[in-house]
Amino acid sequence: MKLYRFLTGPDDASFCHKVTAALNKGWELHGSPTYSFNTTSGQMQCGQAVTKTVDGKDYHPDIKLGEQ
Repeated sequence: MKLYRFLTGPDDASFCHKVTAALNKGWELHGSPTYSFNTTSGQMQCGQAVTKTVDGKDYHPDIKLGEQ
């Protein structure tokens, strides 16, 4: 089964750590990162899609993707 997550966060080290943690858990980058201005917070925001293939599982909407 292939899993998909879209990671988001402010344009700072915390976002880089979030993506690095996912990569170290076996997630792979999918596509290019995104970058946009959040008018509510006044900050730049980053986004990055990641995917992961796992064996022996059936998809269910209750799966906690961050724990995979």
